[in-house]
Amino acid sequence: MRFTVREMRDFSHDHSVLALNTATLGHNVPGAGVGWSPERTIDACAERGINGLVFWRREIEGKAAAIGARAREAGVRVVGLCRAPFLVGPLAARHREDVADDFRKAIDETAELGADVLTIVTGGVQVGTKGVQESLKAVAGCIAGVLPYAASSGVRLALEPLHPMYGGDRSCLMTTRDALDICDFINADNLGVAIDVYHVWWDTDLPRQLARAGRRIFGFHLCDWLAHTSDFLLDRGMMGDGVADLRGIRSAVEAAGYQGFCEVEIFSAANWWKREPEEVLDIMIDRFRSVC
Repeated sequence: MRFTVREMRDFSHDHSVLALNTATLGHNVPGAGVGWSPERTIDACAERGINGLVFWRREIEGKAAAIGARAREAGVRVVGLCRAPFLVGPLAARHREDVADDFRKAIDETAELGADVLTIVTGGVQVGTKGVQESLKAVAGCIAGVLPYAASSGVRLALEPLHPMYGGDRSCLMTTRDALDICDFINADNLGVAIDVYHVWWDTDLPRQLARAGRRIFGFHLCDWLAHTSDFLLDRGMMGDGVADLRGIRSAVEAAGYQGFCEVEIFSAANWWKREPEEVLDIMIDRFRSVC
């Protein structure tokens, strides 16, 4: 099934809905990038008219409220937080109570920031099981258990399907279809999906699933898939450098009703994280306007 490019927002002279996920500067990995503070990142975004920011939990731990206030003072909106803990699989905490406690803590941090979306990366296949069905059931149960708490905090939860190469350890949720099946099963207004180009560009059923998603799309993440990637986790491309149909996917996302921020999230240990952050931000703005 092909994308039908429809009329969509014109970004050629406007990047007011551009958001930076701080992973683009290496802030999701200790010691990566040049190690800017959240405050310096806020200022750099404000100077460039980048109106949205998504932080990682390691950056804001213990100071979420202060960072959220600082961003608002600078005129930058904290769009969301990355991410909930792994819920299942070999990278998740061993005890379900610990997972649930950390999940609620992530919701608290999202609310303290003044953000309204917490991204969920589910974790991989449950230890001792085969395939994904049992793991997906466990994910649905865990999410259903915290949704009332998230709703009371004004936080929406966005399930992010990851590319199948991460199925074993990082995400048993690998298609937009399966993410929406969980949403249908739970049926809560504050549960939706985050669509990340890096993870879904290959899916020939994506146009149909995005139309099905409608206003349950809570986030849209931009980057590119390099034809000759050197690292499946840490070698994403800047928009325009790869093979993903960026305009086609955005057209379908917007046709489904999404009019929110477009969040640039690029893991790039050997390229973009080695550059000066100012250069990365300036190129990010140019590519957003020209190829997205």
